[in-house]
Amino acid sequence: MKTASAVRAHHVPTAEPARQAFLLLRTVFTVAPILFGLDKFTNILTDWSVYLAPQATAIVPLAPQVFMYVVGVVEIIAGIAVAVRPKFGSLLVAAWLAGIIVNLLLLGSFYDVALRDFGLLVGALALNRLSIRPGTARA
Repeated sequence: MKTASAVRAHHVPTAEPARQAFLLLRTVFTVAPILFGLDKFTNILTDWSVYLAPQATAIVPLAPQVFMYVVGVVEIIAGIAVAVRPKFGSLLVAAWLAGIIVNLLLLGSFYDVALRDFGLLVGALALNRLSIRPGTARA
């Protein structure tokens, strides 16, 4: 016969781990895009224009560094969107990461970064699924 404490020890509320996962993903997908976006203006972490495929500047005729300024602004907006509206912001980040992946594949190098960004895209989609409020999900 199980005691009440043994029953409680085996019962883990499923909402709590999901809430923790949501908060972890929301924090990362808020902070990282904002920091990476700000770095597009300083190039402290890396020279971001190295990651830009020539096809991008052929479509949008801007100098690579100016293009990166635009990218930085979009990334900052995406991070803020995740903080304020995680269900929408997570999709914005996922779409943005898809664009980055396509850019890297067109560049023909940095496949390792493209694969990493694919993992981040999946994480952003997981955040989107965790952002659905209980009782509002539809089968």
